[in-house]
Amino acid sequence: MKKADDFRIQGSTDPIVPIDFSPSTDSGRRLGIRVRPVHVLVALFLFISGVATWFLLTAKSVFIEANPITAEIEISGGLAIRLGPRYLIHPGFYDITLRNAGYHDRHDQLFVSDQQAQTHPFVLQKLPGKVSIGVIGLDGVRVQVDGVDIGTTPLVGVDIEAGEREVVLLKDRYQPHRELLIVEGREVEEAYEFELQPAWANVSLSSDPPGADVLVDGELLGTTPLIGEILEGERTLTVKLAGHKAWQENIQVLARQDVSLPRVTLTPADGLVFIRSQPSSASVTVGGDFKGLTPLEIALPPGERYEVTLFKAGYESVSRTITPAPDQELAVNLQLQPVVASVAIQADPPDAQLYVNGELRGSANQTIELMAVAQQIEIRRDGYVPYTTEFTSRPGLEQVIRVSLKSLEQARLEQILPVITSAGGQTLKLFYPGRFTMGASRREAGRRPNETLRDVVLDKPFYISLHEVTNGEFKRFRPDHSSGTYQQQSLDLERQPVVRVTWEDAALYANWLSDQEGLPRFYTETDGEITGFNPDSNGYRLPTEAEWEWIARTDGSGNSLRYPWGDQLPPPENAGNFADQSTRAFLGEIVQNYNDNYIISAPVGQFTPNFHGVFDMAGNVAEWVHDFYGAAGAVGGASETDPLGPQAGQFHTIRGSSWAHGSITELRLSFRDFGEEPRDDVGFRIARYLGE
Repeated sequence: MKKADDFRIQGSTDPIVPIDFSPSTDSGRRLGIRVRPVHVLVALFLFISGVATWFLLTAKSVFIEANPITAEIEISGGLAIRLGPRYLIHPGFYDITLRNAGYHDRHDQLFVSDQQAQTHPFVLQKLPGKVSIGVIGLDGVRVQVDGVDIGTTPLVGVDIEAGEREVVLLKDRYQPHRELLIVEGREVEEAYEFELQPAWANVSLSSDPPGADVLVDGELLGTTPLIGEILEGERTLTVKLAGHKAWQENIQVLARQDVSLPRVTLTPADGLVFIRSQPSSASVTVGGDFKGLTPLEIALPPGERYEVTLFKAGYESVSRTITPAPDQELAVNLQLQPVVASVAIQADPPDAQLYVNGELRGSANQTIELMAVAQQIEIRRDGYVPYTTEFTSRPGLEQVIRVSLKSLEQARLEQILPVITSAGGQTLKLFYPGRFTMGASRREAGRRPNETLRDVVLDKPFYISLHEVTNGEFKRFRPDHSSGTYQQQSLDLERQPVVRVTWEDAALYANWLSDQEGLPRFYTETDGEITGFNPDSNGYRLPTEAEWEWIARTDGSGNSLRYPWGDQLPPPENAGNFADQSTRAFLGEIVQNYNDNYIISAPVGQFTPNFHGVFDMAGNVAEWVHDFYGAAGAVGGASETDPLGPQAGQFHTIRGSSWAHGSITELRLSFRDFGEEPRDDVGFRIARYLGE
């Protein structure tokens, strides 16, 4: 080392020269710390021990109770440590697989709960057994296992599920064999051999004379003498030989119990008599005993005399005496003479035609000879309803048939029902409307701009329901519908009008009604949605806006009403269900000094009907009508005939006030609203055109 003096600056200064410097990379040595392998091992051991301790303290003891107990168990989806028969597993869901020879593998989900010690049972299903089935001395025996056909014998190595199984063996002419088998399963081979018992017995039969045909239940078995196999049960045995009477008897055959029947003695056959008449279907008696209708074949003992008599209504009876010979065929043909009487026929219109039993007999205005028997009399004329009757003439009496035919139009009108009931239970009334004016004058208080005056002609008669469709009626179509509640008051009672339905819901209901009665649908339906309508259909629909307003506003005297009760406010008592004094707390405008006794909608038909006998055309609920909502009125103010509204649009028209309405504007019958969504106070009623 140099001393400090060596660095003193002297008179002549030496230059300062830089030298190289490199810092030491041995930080451990510089800091005095040295990491050794043993330290790493100790730290790793402590970490693993901590993790293991944490796992042991938080894991649950799980016992997998496998059946069979030899099943191999595999748990995945998380750490599972097996300690003897138990596992240590954290709570949660795991996939578990169990396998054992002879059993179906089971793949399941294991849920480990927070319970400290828990047991989870798993049962493996055995594989089917390999079963062979045979029948001693027989092949082609049908085999059923638990009612399922598995084939015919011999069966070799058929898979049958383990457990108790009912085996049924079936073969024609053998008794069914039933037996319970305990199938081991697990692909164990098992063989069974059965024996079927015959379902017949040997029956011995002879006849005198021999060579007769023997029939069992109508099927030929052979000729006498014979020993034949006959199936068990009650059998009809017939022995037939030409020229002899057939012998027949019912016998009870017991399987495997052979029987020998007494000899059958056949007697010579009766004489056969064929009886025919003109006309046919005459009643035949032989010796006073009824035998049947002609044409008729009867057998009579030979060598005796018989009186054969024929009767037929409208004809004189006729008799014949016969004597049949043994085994002889005798033909008897008899002609019956008709009994007739004169009948005068008077018909209007004069050019009507007469038909007797479907045969044209000329003009209906004539005197005709008719048999004294019931005959079908028809009088026809184009454009008229045919007259048909069953008539029996009586000889010796003066008889007249007077007929006045109804025109088809007259008959059609008589068939029209003024009131009908739909399949949904609604009562509909028929109306023949005419010309009237829709809308309201600009000077009318409360009028809105969409109430344009329109000249309308309703030419088509139509039916309209007297009441709005109720919840009970709508739920026959859509059982899960609920009209809900409002201000804790139910809107869903059986007789309340249905609400919270869209226009399309109402149209679909109308189509459903048409389907119930086999009527053509008015609305075109595609995949459950309404896509159009057929104006020529007489199926159910919503009323058109014009029909609704005609029913609501006309009084039969050419007057157009402003309100359901007349032209002045306030409404009289029981005029309808409007926003009254009881709804002041939750509705806006109300009808002052009026109480209809219902806070929300009322059961239908509770208030005074209008002039046409239709209920709730104002109040209760407003109503969807058929028309799309749009500008009202024809171009140039021309008359409209049976209008159906705009061709398309987003909204549909709503007519009439509801229980939530109380203003002058809304109470007027010309008030027009529109909507798209269901509302608490909007329902509907149904209509349909009068069919042809």
